[in-house]
Amino acid sequence: MSWLRLVCAALPAVCFPAAPLVAYAQSYPTRPVRLMVPFAPGGANDVVARMVGVKLSEALGQPVVVDNRGGAGGTIGADIVAKAPADGHTVLIASMGLAVNAVLYPKLPYDTMKDLEPVTLVGEQPNIVVVHPSVPARSMSELISLVRSKPGQISYGSGGIGSTSHLVTVLFLLTGKLDMLHVPYKGLGPAIIDLLGGQVQLVISNVSTALPHVKAGKLRLLAVTTAKRFSMFPETPTVIESGIPGYESSGWYGMLVTARTPKPIVDKLHAETTRILSSPAMKEQFASQGLEAVPTTPDEFSRVLRSDIEKWRKVIKAAGLQGG
Repeated sequence: MSWLRLVCAALPAVCFPAAPLVAYAQSYPTRPVRLMVPFAPGGANDVVARMVGVKLSEALGQPVVVDNRGGAGGTIGADIVAKAPADGHTVLIASMGLAVNAVLYPKLPYDTMKDLEPVTLVGEQPNIVVVHPSVPARSMSELISLVRSKPGQISYGSGGIGSTSHLVTVLFLLTGKLDMLHVPYKGLGPAIIDLLGGQVQLVISNVSTALPHVKAGKLRLLAVTTAKRFSMFPETPTVIESGIPGYESSGWYGMLVTARTPKPIVDKLHAETTRILSSPAMKEQFASQGLEAVPTTPDEFSRVLRSDIEKWRKVIKAAGLQGG
């Protein structure tokens, strides 16, 4: 027997390391996949997860079940995925808040970059400033004047302390030197519900959550938060145009799995998801919600995540929001 055959007989994993993993990936998934949404139903994370989940279920040949676990700005749901078995059967649909929480909560029960494995960015969208119709401001510039005339009296809702909707509003207030009353909720969906009822007066929301209510005339759209006007609302000015120079924000949504999930499984999940996102039908469906499908490689998504952690570190420190 040759030395190579002897080595392979003694240490088969050295000679054929990929075979078990490849077979595992080919059989994946072997049971329903849980698509974790770390916020309450009705928000953009939930919308994105359900759109992608339907097609992903067809592609994988197993049910993909959306599991909403709101609370603590999205950290509860993220922690469940971080501590799940590393087999690809528990998948996180996260927002930019995942990067924010890495700074906001220094004592998280998980390490964002070590315990979660990026798969792909899923979508991007701008934020929009919407108010209840009872607010006596017909434009963004009028709203800014109103807030300045009543410091601390105009209320805004958010998806919770440290959520994307909260931080983009904090950035707005810091940049414009404004003072408003914050009312946090367990998700952006509940915040919009109270905005519709007039319990709060303003929300800076992602497009998909607020758009149906804007179209129905139940909320007033005042501005978009991108640097340039958004194609879906060409007549709507930016916050910059309305009197707050330098203010810009937009959000992303991405897919992650538990760290140390075998690479062939990550690759399979990535391939199927990016194929879905690249289809004309899904692009059209995303566009109807004010989203742009943006499939990426895992490494590209990882770089975005790291970059955003640093981006929001300064905002969180300036606002004195860092928790323990």
